[in-house]
Amino acid sequence: MKKNILILIILFSFLLSQSEQPYPPVTLVSIPTAGTMPKGYFAFENIFMNQGSIVPKFMIGITDNFMLGMSFGISNFIGDGHMSKFKSYPEVQIKYRLFDETETIPAIVMGIDTQGRGEFIESENICIDEECTSFEETSLNRYDQKSYGFYIALSRNFSALGNFGFHFGLNKNLSENDDNDDDINIFMGFDKEINRSFSLYGEYNFARNDDLYIGDESIEDILDRKGKGYFNAGLRWSASDNLMLEMNINDISKNNKVSDSINRELKVIYYESF
Repeated sequence: MKKNILILIILFSFLLSQSEQPYPPVTLVSIPTAGTMPKGYFAFENIFMNQGSIVPKFMIGITDNFMLGMSFGISNFIGDGHMSKFKSYPEVQIKYRLFDETETIPAIVMGIDTQGRGEFIESENICIDEECTSFEETSLNRYDQKSYGFYIALSRNFSALGNFGFHFGLNKNLSENDDNDDDINIFMGFDKEINRSFSLYGEYNFARNDDLYIGDESIEDILDRKGKGYFNAGLRWSASDNLMLEMNINDISKNNKVSDSINRELKVIYYESF
């Protein structure tokens, strides 16, 4: 009984100590939105992923419509095992808002994001006979989930018991195409404001550029995919004037055959203005 009362007190304290979110979401769980960081704002973001990996990112608002970012991944950062960088060079994020949102049209941005999700896979061994007694190394040079590359995103916000944002976009990966799958991809999602401090996210990445064949082996067999795309969800909490926390759930659709459970991530964002 006392434990339940303590939990209720903590939850009630969270709801009372609300801090407003300083700017619209730049991304949801993974998909880009038409939101940008305001001029003079910068943020340090860190995603804590499975297998002890982290992806630190720095973002800065150059103008109200133009922002830049840089990120890199480190595997086995937490726990045991040898730490290593995903790649020998950092990834980049560039976003420019072409049109601001009005009463009749959504906000529209174009951008580039070369940071994929999961670890970077240089090559994999595939079977070259029916019994799988012989293997051949196949070059992949891609992230477990490909980066969005070049994209166009649209966002429209509605007032419905707090803000409700709908997001839609197209993207084409420009570099992770050793699997010969360079289709234009589709993504969409929403964010719903619960109160000033909490927002709920949901998104779907169709992963149309992740379902082709390499010779006689499908990418589903090599990387253990089901061809369902990626359905993700998350909860963002503006914990203080300079800190936001996100608890994200990835691959609810279980597109990745390797894992029997959903993938949980923690995202920590510290932001400031100058």
